[in-house]
Amino acid sequence: MPLVVAADDTTWKTLAVFCIYRLVLALLMGVGYAFFNNFLQLGIQSPSSVVPTLVTYAAVAFLLFVPARLREPSLTLQVTAGVVVDVIAIVMLMHASGGVRSGLGVILLMSLAAAGLISRGRLAFFHAAVAALAVLLEQAFQVWRHDAPIHDFLQAGLTSFALFATAALGFTLARYARTSEALAQARTIDLANLSQINELVIRDMQDGIIVVDSEGQIRQHNPRVSQLLGPLPPGRKQSIAEFAPEVARLLDDWHRGSETTYMSMRAPRGNADLQVHFVPIGTGDPPPTVIFVEDVGRARAQAQQMKLVALGRLTASIAHEIRNPLSSIGHAADLIAEGGPDRTSDERLLTIIRENVFRLDRMVQEVLYLNRRDRAQPESIDPRPWLTHFVKEFCASEKVPAESIDLQVRTSQRLWFDRQHLDQVMWNLTRNAWRHGQKKPGSVSIVVSTSVTSGLLEIAVQDDGPGVVPQARQHLFEPFFTTDAQGTGLGLYIARELCEGNGARIEYADNAPGGLFRVILKGV
Repeated sequence: MPLVVAADDTTWKTLAVFCIYRLVLALLMGVGYAFFNNFLQLGIQSPSSVVPTLVTYAAVAFLLFVPARLREPSLTLQVTAGVVVDVIAIVMLMHASGGVRSGLGVILLMSLAAAGLISRGRLAFFHAAVAALAVLLEQAFQVWRHDAPIHDFLQAGLTSFALFATAALGFTLARYARTSEALAQARTIDLANLSQINELVIRDMQDGIIVVDSEGQIRQHNPRVSQLLGPLPPGRKQSIAEFAPEVARLLDDWHRGSETTYMSMRAPRGNADLQVHFVPIGTGDPPPTVIFVEDVGRARAQAQQMKLVALGRLTASIAHEIRNPLSSIGHAADLIAEGGPDRTSDERLLTIIRENVFRLDRMVQEVLYLNRRDRAQPESIDPRPWLTHFVKEFCASEKVPAESIDLQVRTSQRLWFDRQHLDQVMWNLTRNAWRHGQKKPGSVSIVVSTSVTSGLLEIAVQDDGPGVVPQARQHLFEPFFTTDAQGTGLGLYIARELCEGNGARIEYADNAPGGLFRVILKGV
């Protein structure tokens, strides 16, 4: 902890106020001595020394004000000089007024407190030591020369203790003030940085932003507004009704209680489709409002571009996946056309053709399912009878023993999902679980329970196989990614798309034994 902290503008101003206080104190004591001394009892022991002391005190106080304004010499020297002047003047007045019993020592408390707040360092304890030593020496002089009672040392000691306590209090308050000041400066810097960041974000936003006060005057806007609604006149405030009458009309409708959150309009200086959104800020009737203006056409174009990119990737993947089966079919057909006495080889080639045609048909059917995502029609489904029927059909179609699937329904809530979509999702998950499991009784487990998130249900499909290898987990839901030579790689991708179309999600549990997929969906 330094003796004195670095002086700033506020510190020097405080020191100047302290010098003015010292001058006012000298003048007030002079007035009190001249007109109210019957009550104050100043100079009862040495009346001749009061006036010279007060005049000298006032003169020195005025002289100390000059370097405080000039801020030269150092803060340490000026504060110490001021405290020494206070101690000398007050102790001389105490001596003239009968010593510590006069009560004038209390005035030193104010001087020490002010000095501690100004210096804000350990120098405050040095000032307290000087003042306490002066008070004790004056009391010792009173006992020696004026036969003051010895028990007055108790009051002198208490006064000295109060001086140190005041210095400690001033030191503590100054430390808290210094910490608060540093924190305030840090917060100021953070707020300035945050303000700059917000300004940059608002300036570069693709949506237009207009801030309108309760009287409809435009207070702030970003450059995007000028591109969407036209330029604002520089140098003067403009009302939203003058700048964009259509936006003002929608704002009035919203103020009157319209429940429409997003309102559509045409750009006044173009043919673009715009969407306006109002957000109130603060209080008032009507309240200040932030108006968001969005170019719907640009958003649609971006969405269309993303769809085209995704369609291009999907088309390229489908073409790549179809190439191999078609090549196998063509090669087998050429061999059959060449003919030969061995009919056994023809049967084998026909088997190859049938298997590849089935694979192509299955791939086409799964691709067609992608078109059903946006046509989801969720309904309330009782999980127990529906899953019981599903397991029965699955076992019959896939030739799976019924005891191989363990079905558990641990909730009375109903599922909210499109029935056909849920059938496709469960068929893919259960078929994968059976394919990778040990094919024993209970190898596949289907459990319906409540999710940790309120209002949601969870369908868990788990097998007793080795699970998915770590390097393949991040590619599980990518189209045409498969670890099975006979698979198309579209099953999990389609399952995810169908879940998202129904407001649900599908995930793979990394830390579960075997392979575990969860479908998190809405419950009713």
